[in-house]
Amino acid sequence: MTLKSKCDVCGLDFGFADAGDGPAVFVIMIAGAIVVGAALVTEVKYQPPYWVHAALWIPLILILTLWPLRGLKSLLIALQYHHKASQGKLVPRAEE
Repeated sequence: MTLKSKCDVCGLDFGFADAGDGPAVFVIMIAGAIVVGAALVTEVKYQPPYWVHAALWIPLILILTLWPLRGLKSLLIALQYHHKASQGKLVPRAEE
């Protein structure tokens, strides 16, 4: 998923935006917690065969990881713009 260089409507330059791996990390952590928790509860309560686990959790994993990714990337870029986030810069210390 690539980001355009500027907004088509207002012309805002997106050169400041760098979401990096942030959206993927959030999605993996949240989706992983949901799927692992649901799989553990299902296993302990019903003890289904392995093919049932595959039929249940593979589609859920795909939905929970691919669906929110674009929105989360947009949210992180909007938060960077709102908070005027930029790369850290080293400032020389004042001599004492």
